[in-house]
Amino acid sequence: MPPLLAILLAVAGGAWGLASDRIAVRWPEHDEEFPAGRAPGWRTAVCGVVGAVALGGLTLRYEDPVARLVIGAYVVALVLLLATDLDQRMLPNEITLPAIPLALAATALGLNPIIGATAIPIAAAVTLGVVGLLFLASVPFGVGAIGLGDLKLLVSAGLLLGAYGLIVAVLRGALLAGVVVALLLVTRRVGLRDFIPYGPFLVLGALWALLGPV
Repeated sequence: MPPLLAILLAVAGGAWGLASDRIAVRWPEHDEEFPAGRAPGWRTAVCGVVGAVALGGLTLRYEDPVARLVIGAYVVALVLLLATDLDQRMLPNEITLPAIPLALAATALGLNPIIGATAIPIAAAVTLGVVGLLFLASVPFGVGAIGLGDLKLLVSAGLLLGAYGLIVAVLRGALLAGVVVALLLVTRRVGLRDFIPYGPFLVLGALWALLGPV
């Protein structure tokens, strides 16, 4: 059985996922499709499940309390980003931008359990390369094919996960996107011309790399 702490964190993570969905309905400020606020639905369920699995799995992957605190804080931010992107198709600067110096500081100070300070130059170089390639690859598909928020998220993820971890996260995000899009096309929930945000899959790929086997 999972340890008690993992169960407690799973409950807390589920609650945070549900709360994040409700936050995303109102924040960042935007024109609402439903004046009274969007009712709970599939987005709410997704955020709740992801929050529970992510925080619950934290203690199973990391034993050091400091590591749990550092990665846990990033996980909390990722769950909120997932909620805002599912609701508004955006990853707010208020989260993605501060995450970059905080991730750099955690790694430089030796608080990052995944990579050490000596790996920062390689991680930064590979991260910039990945960001540049994804941006160039999106150009033929027009404006908005990949958002600037997605690229900012990749920078902080790269500084925490390192070069290899970032590549794993991007590939896993692409795999998840392919599976979900294929299912939506088969069930005719979307068409070939419909826009599907990539940000949620990047968030899930980052969570998978942070908490699952790499």
